[in-house]
Amino acid sequence: MKVFRIAIRVFIFLLLFVFSFAAVYPLVFLLGGSLKSTAELGNSLAALWSADGTIQWTWLPFEPTLRHYVELLLDEPGYYVMFWNSVKIAGGVIGGQLLLSLPAAWGFARWHFPGKKVLLSLYIVLMLFPFQILMLSEYLVLNRMGMIDTLWALILPGVCSTFPVFIMYRFFSKLSKDVIEAAKLDGANEWQIFWRIGIPLGMPGIMSVIVLDFLEYWNLIEQPAVFLRTERLKPLSLYISTITKENAGVAFVAALVALLPPLLVFLCGHRYLEQGIAAMGGSES
Repeated sequence: MKVFRIAIRVFIFLLLFVFSFAAVYPLVFLLGGSLKSTAELGNSLAALWSADGTIQWTWLPFEPTLRHYVELLLDEPGYYVMFWNSVKIAGGVIGGQLLLSLPAAWGFARWHFPGKKVLLSLYIVLMLFPFQILMLSEYLVLNRMGMIDTLWALILPGVCSTFPVFIMYRFFSKLSKDVIEAAKLDGANEWQIFWRIGIPLGMPGIMSVIVLDFLEYWNLIEQPAVFLRTERLKPLSLYISTITKENAGVAFVAALVALLPPLLVFLCGHRYLEQGIAAMGGSES
């Protein structure tokens, strides 16, 4: 039995190592490519697959250079425009979702009314629909509202997402009824209970919504490609597609820099994200 347990541990360690390597290798690939010179990068990409089918790629550059960083940050003003567009899209969606989803989730969790279960079921069904299914209907509605080729075409559908309502409903449903009843006995009205008890105790769920929303809407690809035509309105996620093969080094740097904001958000909010997921997994009180 002891040998079997050791074998299981070794297997789990090797499995974790493989998954960790698969997750980290793209970052190492980006970092190495961003530090290579134009000539070295061109040779590596041209001979990415050799005649015998083996990959010809060095992990680290022979002569590291920061030239591509300088070119992107100092000679590409369009990059900053797209970066700011991504900030406006993600920030607008998150702010709008919190403004609408928190009161809606509180109402679902605190009040009982006819059709509540039907509405919750409808929210869950809508969460299952991918953008490809809703694309045509969203385009027609946004076009009728005159929002095509504006950032509102990306922000408004995100604000109306049912996902944050469902998350916060699950979280608010688990708040202690004794605490809420005690607040009522002290004379607190519904708004005061929501603002002074629901929001502070629901902060892990709120932070989970913020982290997941930022990761999703920072990396939008299909929506801006469909709804936006003007180049200056496009987000950072579409910047790399505008780079030619002659500027491959800039593409490596652009991808690496674009990765920093969601990475920082995740590192700052992963503790709350874990708490929110754990809270959603329990049974309702």
